[in-house]
Amino acid sequence: MTADVTLVEAFIRPGNMLDARLTVSPSSSQFFLRDFVSLSCEEDDSSAGWTLRRNTSKQQRIQCGDGWGKPAGSSCSISYMYPQDTGVYWCESREGPISNMVNLTVTGGSVILQSPVLPVMEGDDVTLLCKTKTTPSNLPAAFYKDGSLIRKQPTGHMTIQHVSRSDEGLYKCDISGHGESPSSWITVTDQEPAGEDDITYNSDPAVIYSAVRTGDVSYGEIVIKGKKTRRGPRTYRSLSQQSEDFKPESDVVYSSLK
Repeated sequence: MTADVTLVEAFIRPGNMLDARLTVSPSSSQFFLRDFVSLSCEEDDSSAGWTLRRNTSKQQRIQCGDGWGKPAGSSCSISYMYPQDTGVYWCESREGPISNMVNLTVTGGSVILQSPVLPVMEGDDVTLLCKTKTTPSNLPAAFYKDGSLIRKQPTGHMTIQHVSRSDEGLYKCDISGHGESPSSWITVTDQEPAGEDDITYNSDPAVIYSAVRTGDVSYGEIVIKGKKTRRGPRTYRSLSQQSEDFKPESDVVYSSLK
């Protein structure tokens, strides 16, 4: 069955900067049913009034405390995660700027893939962990990228050494007798994440795209338009570029923040 596609837009005034960073604890992009998660806005300006928001397949731009999560200052905790909590999360200040966005997937299944929540830098080593909810996390597992088998590992974890842009893609894992994990998108970037002094928008507003699959799969990407200052330009792959490697299925809900 094909899901409806919903487009949501919000405007960020030119001149705003990304001066907060969203972190997730435990650091994972996938969670089991009824897991606990804490989301925090690491901010440079506490007076900016940062709050957590999210897009899901049912709702867009909903603030923490408004039907989901428990707010505490610039943090938000979810005591019991459910599949409807699958979505795109970010920090937003009352002045307009937003943070990085992260995709979280909650599954009712018995296997998850623990992978980096934030983009990883080229040259870094990345370890993926395939784990079950009730059994030891060192069971043999098979790892896949964009639907193709990469390798089988005897201990349930796989390390990608010195990642490059070719390693960017949609990953999942499988443990025989237990099942398959949801899929998560891993982004590889060639520069450090932007901070307060790294990027400003001088002309056009920023456009941020994200996508959430309703069937326990989520992935997302950021496309920034506008003149950048201070550091050299940071490269992002658009969703259209990603589609050359991976074609999303029809049950995907897209959201856009301008």
